[in-house]
Amino acid sequence: MTMKRSATAHWIGSGTAGLGQLTTPSNVLKQAQYSYLTRFANGVGTNPEELVAAAHAGCFSMKLAFNLQALGVVPTFINTQCEVVLENGTIISSHLRVEAVVPDLSLQQFEELVADARQNCPVSKLLTISTTSEALLK
Repeated sequence: MTMKRSATAHWIGSGTAGLGQLTTPSNVLKQAQYSYLTRFANGVGTNPEELVAAAHAGCFSMKLAFNLQALGVVPTFINTQCEVVLENGTIISSHLRVEAVVPDLSLQQFEELVADARQNCPVSKLLTISTTSEALLK
């Protein structure tokens, strides 16, 4: 099955003084503001690295849920935080930290499923950077 997803970026002005808006067909992002300040300081709005982090955390969590489902196990919850690091204009890493409550699952099984999800979620495959993860089973 082939799926296509899209987003639109609209930018006005220079790199440092300009302003942009991001919109998705689903309207989850509808003219979401982004700018130099939201990317390199603490302005109001989003930035590309934050969106990559959200995409990676969401993709990874869903892949982990599918991995658990394949074992016949249903998690109580999965929480994933992703930290994307931008250094000298290049995204150099993405670090996933997952915390989950999964009844009847050993730590070893959990770590194996986390490693598989990290390697095989579509966003991880998209990134050509080092991706790492932490697993905390509660």
